[in-house]
Amino acid sequence: MKIRTKDDYLKSLKEQKHVVYYNGQLVEDVTSHPAFMPHINAAAKTYEMALAPEYEDLATVVSHLTGERISRFTHIHQNVDDLIKKVQLLRAIAHETGSCFQRCVGWDALNATYMTTYDIDEKYGTQYHPRFLEYLKMIQATNRMVVGGMTDTKGDRSKPPSQQVDPDVFTRVAERREDGIIIRGNKAHQTGAANSHEILIMPTQAMREADKDYALCCAIPLNSPGIIQIFGRQTNDERKFGGRLDAGNPDYGLVGGETLIIFDDVFVPWERVFMCGEYDFAGILVERFATLHRQNYGGCKGGVSDVVIGATALAAEMQGSGGASHVKDKLAEMMHLTETIYSGSISCSAMGSKTSSGAYYPDPLLANCTKQNVTRHIYEIGRLAHDVAGGILATMPFEADLRNEKIGKYIEKYLAGVEGVSTENRMKILRLIENMTGGTALVESMHGAGSPQTQKVMYGRLGKLDMKKRMAKKLAGVKEDASKP
Repeated sequence: MKIRTKDDYLKSLKEQKHVVYYNGQLVEDVTSHPAFMPHINAAAKTYEMALAPEYEDLATVVSHLTGERISRFTHIHQNVDDLIKKVQLLRAIAHETGSCFQRCVGWDALNATYMTTYDIDEKYGTQYHPRFLEYLKMIQATNRMVVGGMTDTKGDRSKPPSQQVDPDVFTRVAERREDGIIIRGNKAHQTGAANSHEILIMPTQAMREADKDYALCCAIPLNSPGIIQIFGRQTNDERKFGGRLDAGNPDYGLVGGETLIIFDDVFVPWERVFMCGEYDFAGILVERFATLHRQNYGGCKGGVSDVVIGATALAAEMQGSGGASHVKDKLAEMMHLTETIYSGSISCSAMGSKTSSGAYYPDPLLANCTKQNVTRHIYEIGRLAHDVAGGILATMPFEADLRNEKIGKYIEKYLAGVEGVSTENRMKILRLIENMTGGTALVESMHGAGSPQTQKVMYGRLGKLDMKKRMAKKLAGVKEDASKP
């Protein structure tokens, strides 16, 4: 079945019957559970927008493998224009959802695996790339949602995978069989996994020969026997169970509905295995995935920030401070920071290049700069929103207080702003700001696609410091000392 509409998507999740736990309870149907519906709605928006004529050029594309029109979320980038349209698409969807729509991680995993399987085959004469192409054709034909399985819990981070006391804190090959492999381990912080169909597992870091059982890339349906998902808590997540006003962004939620995924002796047939022991390519795959994912952040976070800016401007107008010069200045700064992170995504895309596999790859240094800016600018955008909105953002009463027959009139009276603006509408805008600038959203901006230190490590590798020192010496007339090595 090809998933085209929101209804198709919901039906596919109902039929999947995968194992997901929420707050200690097994969830029978994620599509009817209030904890999951906002995240499902956000992911469903990617299917809905692909059917809208005005988004056809951004949300769909012709497959280079089959010649069929497919979702861009299943596409392998064929040129710089594809890289730029990726970023434009992410900003457009963020305008509709104000939250994470979750399909980027799997998309980046598909592209990173496409490039790396080609290179492994070139070196070792393996058949991973043809296997992966068949898998990719299936994903394109069915439009199934893929989660990219990168992050392991890692246990004692001072030790490599093979030296851990518990070998399963990194996902590994526990057994090799004639028909496939048995895997054991976990993947953490898996955005959108509770409402995805497949997971594409990748190694979480560079590996050495002793770690070769952890150098693993494979694709698994999320309803496979032995896979268990445990849903993670989010800031104010219980508001999903109450009134819509308290939720802030009731239809699309907070971030991406992350889960901890357990692999308890899961069987994977060889046709779905795309790396198995080629430890020297683990770091390459990680770096490619990270670069592709960091490319995204100016797009999706730029789009989300556009909504935050609009909500902040409305909050100021509703309380009568919209005309103040300091508010205008803060809104202008928020716009500047938003366009700065967006321009980073566009620049690393425009400077992208063709890999040996034929797929296009963003400029890695600029992609890392983009993500580094996001770790800073999103916090500043949130701070400015809090500054303008005021302390009421943190102390506003419940929606139930507003609806209460005895005390609701006091909420209406004392939380009123300018004449002609309803108290309820003012509260809705304030809750939206709180939702979009609260704890979970900020932490995801910091650590999604890698924490700030990982980008600084890449600066050291990609920043060409030696070349820059040579340029400085040349201009200053400093002679090289022949006595030094």
